[in-house]
Amino acid sequence: MSTRTAGPTGPGSAGTGSPWRNWAGNVTSRPVREVSPASAKELAAELRRATRDGLRVKTVGTGHSFTSIAATDGVLIRPDLLTGIRRIDREAMTVTVESGTPLKRLNVALAREGLSLTNMGDIMEQTVAGATSTGTHGTGRDSASIAAQIRALELVTADGTVMTCSEKENPEVFAAARIGLGALGVVTAITFAVEPVFLLTAREEPMRFDRVIAEFDQLHAENEHFEFYWFPHTDNCNTKRNNRSAGPAAPLPRLGGWFEDEFLSNGVFQAACSLGRAVPPAIPAIARISSRALSARTYTDIPYKVFTSPRRVRFLEMEYALPREAATAALRELKAMVEGSPLKVSFPVEVRTAPADDIALSTASGRETAYIAVHLYRGTPHRGYFTAVERIMTAHGGRPHWGKVHTRDAAYLAEAYPRFAEFTALRDRLDPDRLFANDYLRRVLGD
Repeated sequence: MSTRTAGPTGPGSAGTGSPWRNWAGNVTSRPVREVSPASAKELAAELRRATRDGLRVKTVGTGHSFTSIAATDGVLIRPDLLTGIRRIDREAMTVTVESGTPLKRLNVALAREGLSLTNMGDIMEQTVAGATSTGTHGTGRDSASIAAQIRALELVTADGTVMTCSEKENPEVFAAARIGLGALGVVTAITFAVEPVFLLTAREEPMRFDRVIAEFDQLHAENEHFEFYWFPHTDNCNTKRNNRSAGPAAPLPRLGGWFEDEFLSNGVFQAACSLGRAVPPAIPAIARISSRALSARTYTDIPYKVFTSPRRVRFLEMEYALPREAATAALRELKAMVEGSPLKVSFPVEVRTAPADDIALSTASGRETAYIAVHLYRGTPHRGYFTAVERIMTAHGGRPHWGKVHTRDAAYLAEAYPRFAEFTALRDRLDPDRLFANDYLRRVLGD
């Protein structure tokens, strides 16, 4: 056995192990023990052991969720030893990867093999299972979330069964487990669709808020990947259009890329956020300066070097998925709310899109989607802002990102997701005794 174990054991010692804390620092828990199985077989043995000890089980990746979706006072499974590529199938154009592999390592390894995912989010620190299980996404007119690129997965269920799921094998589980919230079992491997590595040309350009809103549908329709950031307390936005290119590659100059992506977007922004937290009345002036700091630029590179950016400034985030046609109205309401309130918001608002997909609890399930994400610097009081934003988003039928701050419960979510009952019925079948339950899942899925 290669399993690593830490912490005391036994049902009488609940919550007495080392504390666990998420990336943002807003969620902590104290599991009885932590284990790091090296295979699906070892993991199954740990699940049976937890059942004998009367302990709940959760798996955690890099802790990039802002909710308590991975928190437990029972057994915390770390997938540190479940990493690496199992196989590449160039005929089927798929890659099978262990669940604990960070997206960063996967992207680099695929590029080395001349391959790439079709779409991805804007950070790549998460593990592949953590990212897909919570519905992590980028932006795309035609290409959807990371989970929508899954072609098969290996799932270890509560009774220790190792199950392979795809459109042909256990299809009803596959339909739900691609975004399974950690409620159906523990994912130990994922098979993604891949394609030959390609080039993207990114065009970043400042634009006024009213123009972006007026041209939003056109910008979405004309670009494979469109997103923008609005800086609260200003009328300024920064837009980004990513489209496939025949080349040649023209990456950012090393010094210029470092200056904007590291020095300005991380170093200077960190200092600005710290100042704003200490002196909130200064935030609007800081926002006006920040929103003009980034100039227009165009560059061409392989996908992960265009889609992703370093994010070193820690924050809290709320994100809602709306029907795409509701996005501009919601954004106008959000801007009016900020301008008409005493709130001081130091982080830009991020807007992205996704096509409809067929995953039961995907935020884009069954509908064309726009994502509106709001952030606040870590340590800044967030409830007033997030509550006001959530009120706007839910009025437009919004679905909260599973890994980001929200207050929705099972009653709301059952109305928001037409296939919600399908998911909970599958959960009843795969985990009737709620081995994988925690407070978060009880709130969003019910008991």
